[in-house]
Amino acid sequence: MKTTKLIRGALFAAVLAVFALVGCEKLEPYSIDAPDDLQSRIDSIAAVKASQSTGDTTYLDIATALVGAEDNSAAWWTAFSDYFVIPSNKLLSLTFINHGTGVNNWENWNLAVVNEVADRDADGYAEYFVLRSDAYGWGGTMVDQGYTFDLALLAHNYAEVSANEDFWVDFRATMEGATVTLEIDHSASGNVFLTATAVGTNGTELVMTYQQPVSATEDIVAFLVADHSHFEMKEAYLIPSKVTVVEDQIASSISVAGAPEFVEFGNDDFWGDAVATVTYADGSSAIVDTADVTFTVVPDMSTLGEKTVSVAYSKTKKGAYGPAVSTFYTIEVTNPVASMEITSMPELTEYHFFGEDSVLFNTKGLVVTATYSDETTGVLANSSLKFSKIPAVAGVQKAVISFEGAVSTVTVDCPITMTEGIDRVGAVDFSTGWWQEFSDDYAVAAGESKTLTMYCYSNGVNPYHSPSTILRAGDLSEYAVVRMDNFGWGDYGYASATATNDWDFDNFNANINGSRIVITVTNNGDDTADVNYDVTYVNGETHFQKYEGITVDSSDLNCALVLEGAYLVLVDVE
Repeated sequence: MKTTKLIRGALFAAVLAVFALVGCEKLEPYSIDAPDDLQSRIDSIAAVKASQSTGDTTYLDIATALVGAEDNSAAWWTAFSDYFVIPSNKLLSLTFINHGTGVNNWENWNLAVVNEVADRDADGYAEYFVLRSDAYGWGGTMVDQGYTFDLALLAHNYAEVSANEDFWVDFRATMEGATVTLEIDHSASGNVFLTATAVGTNGTELVMTYQQPVSATEDIVAFLVADHSHFEMKEAYLIPSKVTVVEDQIASSISVAGAPEFVEFGNDDFWGDAVATVTYADGSSAIVDTADVTFTVVPDMSTLGEKTVSVAYSKTKKGAYGPAVSTFYTIEVTNPVASMEITSMPELTEYHFFGEDSVLFNTKGLVVTATYSDETTGVLANSSLKFSKIPAVAGVQKAVISFEGAVSTVTVDCPITMTEGIDRVGAVDFSTGWWQEFSDDYAVAAGESKTLTMYCYSNGVNPYHSPSTILRAGDLSEYAVVRMDNFGWGDYGYASATATNDWDFDNFNANINGSRIVITVTNNGDDTADVNYDVTYVNGETHFQKYEGITVDSSDLNCALVLEGAYLVLVDVE
């Protein structure tokens, strides 16, 4: 494969050859007779270098010419391209040859678009979104800053260019060896526009597009991720954005969330961890820097009682000054907290664990009441408290609840019962990403069932932050993947499945954490399998999710668990 680095090496070698000939034979540079093709090589290299000085085009060096192992063995989030920085009002074009296993749709290219803190291991690193070539993706922690991910804005022509009823069959065939060009346009309007064009060796052209908000002024960074795939990187360059800059927008409203409900006498911080969100005239919104917020009414913190805080913001979407918008919130200035007691225990008081990692305390249902220095009482918002982790030791342990006041730090202990399991899947801080950690594989013989009993601990952000069951053969080729939240896939087996459940999806996310889940995989012996989830919430409420008639090879069936944004503690396998 030729890369910019190889071109530079060839040019360096050629120049040395020229100097040697000039020094020994007193020949004019580039009037070279031997070897026969050296002159043409030099001319070709000179032409390439000249093409890189086009004024509006900035060619980028590619240090990692081959991304991922050539046998497609690189697991998800283990092999990455270079970081490519995209300033505002610039478009990054990446061209590469895509290779995958041809087994699963997602085992092709994947793209991550992140903030200007490019290093994945650095503090402050955050993702705007990750997109897969098979028209799927998800948002990262930049969503919390107002940069919404919306899968509905992703479009493709995959079905249109396929004559096959299952167009994914043609998709996988086209993607193997396809030349892919990604255009990632960082518009100064505060949006990114992606166009992914893959031209297969069969001549088929696949096109996928996506757009979403990003920072209008700060750099964004893009990189490729392999997932049982690899890429031959060919070219990378920046050109001016193709998107016409949209008209600036004035602020139309401002809201404040996360401000303290009360502040102790002697503490002047009435803002705390509050966040201000501004909505603009075009309907878009963004979290704004606190430094740009003006406090038009500053509360008197030297007296007790309810206080009003008024805030205003007067910048446009592009940062120019414009008409101000304002809002207000109230806080209570109280006497110092003298003591605390738990007046309502949390819903979850019994945890299962495996390993030595302390676990996170869940506050759902917890009510803590403070007694103030004047002997009055009041309920403390959980957001004003701090919670210790729970030691991973069997028996009754304690979670320490603290209030850090202006006068002193007051604590109260919450008793928690810890029970050791037999295995764990996922990190206890909910940081495990999709397809990163798996349970053991469990063989399911024809005519038999395998039952896995576990407790699920989840961040509760999305319904799929819960266990998924993989049905696959001994060589890891997959029949199907079925999630607990009534969703699944698998080109071999899922199309034949019938899914039923009795979920209340309005309350699904809020009840995943701490739930007891029994997953039963049944090999029917007729090349079909069933998967059943029996779920008991902490509050005793029960639900089920069932998949029946999944096509498998009954003589070679295994099951395994995978997840993201959660962890599982297994307590029994039979």
